[in-house]
Amino acid sequence: MTDPGGVAADQLRAFIERIERLEEEKKVIADDIKDVYGEAKGNGYDVKILRKVVSLRKKQPHEREEEETVLDLYLHALGMLGPDDDQGAGSERGS
Repeated sequence: MTDPGGVAADQLRAFIERIERLEEEKKVIADDIKDVYGEAKGNGYDVKILRKVVSLRKKQPHEREEEETVLDLYLHALGMLGPDDDQGAGSERGS
């Protein structure tokens, strides 16, 4: 069925309903993830670090290395890394 404006109302409604179902599923999954982080926190894990590890695992090794290089550059420029910290800084962050 096409409305006067040239919009297929049935198709549009189907798209909207699919999006709404997926949004609801996304909310359920987000709640499940929140529960897992809460469980991990209850077992003594640092949730902030867990989130960082999950984020790092999503990236390719070259992406992580590139970010660490830029981070080292910025930290060095701000005086937050001394000259002796240049070599070991990446390994301390879990590269």
